[in-house]
Amino acid sequence: MTLLYYLLVGIASFLITFVLSHFLIPRLKRFGMIGKDVNKPDKPETAEMGGIAIVAGFTGGLLLAIFFNSFFGFNFNLVYVLAAIITILSISFMGAIDDLLDIPQKLKALLPLFAAIPLVAVKAGITTMDIPVIGIVNLGLIYVLVLIPIGVAVASNLTNMLAGFNGMEAGMGAVIFLTMSIIAVKEGSVEMLLISVAMLAALLAFLRYNLFPSKVFPGDVGNLTIGAALATAVIIGNFESAGAILMLPYVADFFIKAANRFPSSQWWGEYRDGKLYPVEGKVRGFCQLVMKKANGISEQNLVRFFIILEALVAAVLLAIVYLNI
Repeated sequence: MTLLYYLLVGIASFLITFVLSHFLIPRLKRFGMIGKDVNKPDKPETAEMGGIAIVAGFTGGLLLAIFFNSFFGFNFNLVYVLAAIITILSISFMGAIDDLLDIPQKLKALLPLFAAIPLVAVKAGITTMDIPVIGIVNLGLIYVLVLIPIGVAVASNLTNMLAGFNGMEAGMGAVIFLTMSIIAVKEGSVEMLLISVAMLAALLAFLRYNLFPSKVFPGDVGNLTIGAALATAVIIGNFESAGAILMLPYVADFFIKAANRFPSSQWWGEYRDGKLYPVEGKVRGFCQLVMKKANGISEQNLVRFFIILEALVAAVLLAIVYLNI
């Protein structure tokens, strides 16, 4: 019966995201919510803020789980799930505002710290982290008051930075939440599994519209939500180290962009004969590094590279978890 609950949560998340995306795309265009697909030769205008559908599907799935909890005995920690929803939706709201009003980068980096307050509240009194190889480490109040807010802020911003190519954000995110679902089953964390299944299903539905050639972009509302959901899931499940490992490709991108003072433009590829090359030959991010090393690469293959890279990182993590390294 429990398996059926998870299945229904996933189906609800998938269907809500899929159907809403279909109806949102023409309406987003009609109201001017569009962005240029800068990696195409003709730079077509594409619907922006499609991440609204991801947020709606994810939230709908979790609300269905809460319904099952209230009336059909689906047991999980309701307070944890409600705290997760508040944190994730707070960051989704920040992403939507950023899409509409273009929040300054420094403010966008700091705001998610406040969204983590519900998680800080429900995790008060817990001061330990389970770290692979090392084991359980007691970090005292630093864990609750410092690491939880920073974890939420960092994860949401990192997934918003390694983005901008058709299917990359949702594709890498799907790998991440499939991995977290597998880990949650092994660890017996119902709450972490709920968050992961709901987000996985929503991202898979969104990919139908986001894969090359993309009909809709997730926007900051979608990109920030992916990172926020990952951070929230691992914090609720007390498996933060898993999230840190899955973030490694994003961390690599962060350091490359940091070395270039976080460029807000020319992070994309220069289109020539079906391939993308670094603009002006300069590497400004991880994606442009791959373009340069490959001596030009199609957008589809660039996205495949990063999804496969994330899958390899996930495989290493699963080996660590299941072999108890």
